[in-house]
Amino acid sequence: MLLVCRFTVPESDVERFTARAHTALELLTAQPGCRGGRLCRATEDAEGWLLAVEFESMAAYRRALSPFEVREHVVPLLSEAATDEPAAYEVLGEAVGGHVEQRTSLLARDAGTVRLGEAAGPAEPR
Repeated sequence: MLLVCRFTVPESDVERFTARAHTALELLTAQPGCRGGRLCRATEDAEGWLLAVEFESMAAYRRALSPFEVREHVVPLLSEAATDEPAAYEVLGEAVGGHVEQRTSLLARDAGTVRLGEAAGPAEPR
């Protein structure tokens, strides 16, 4: 599972933002199931920042957000990320040394059409 959060940070807030992002990385990468994380700055836009953290699974990601210290420091930062595009991605292919390992999606085929509370079927037919 890959968490990708994009931020727009004015130059005047860079020092404060990077301190918060480094704390988030320290806390998240200390959690079981976290493979690592990165804080990146866009090369074409000085205000564009990206926080990317990889987890072994969706369950590991959810568990990583549970500790109080993470909820206190990380969740508020993540809530400031751009919300106009997805932030959580499942990894379906990974390449190391020129070899691509394909992974099977864990999402159901109808995941994009089933609404919250409809796992057993919609209460009213559409």
